[in-house]
Amino acid sequence: QVQFVESGGGLVQPGGSLRLSCAASGFTFRDFAMSWYRQAPGKEREWVAGITSNGGVTNYADSVKGRFAISRDNAKNTVYLQMNSLKPEDTAVYYCTADLYFGGTYFPGYWGQGTQVTVSS
Repeated sequence: QVQFVESGGGLVQPGGSLRLSCAASGFTFRDFAMSWYRQAPGKEREWVAGITSNGGVTNYADSVKGRFAISRDNAKNTVYLQMNSLKPEDTAVYYCTADLYFGGTYFPGYWGQGTQVTVSS
């Protein structure tokens, strides 16, 4: 049974930082690329960042490039998203996914339940 335990979300002031974690189980974590998506109220879900199975390649949406960093620890079956210089427009529910990575594109297969991030003063 595939499970994700996402944590680290919360309320933060603009300019602040948060670190999201997603601990996975029920599949061979090291065989999958991983991504973070987000969905803000009234908006479509968008891809935020991705990392290949061995961590050798990372990719980011233009909206977060230079502010967010994705990483993974295959020994702990966990993927992270370090978010710095947060803006109110980063407010959303953040989801981790286990993906297939092919041709430079991440194809999500398994989804986490999401964790809320709110950036507000």
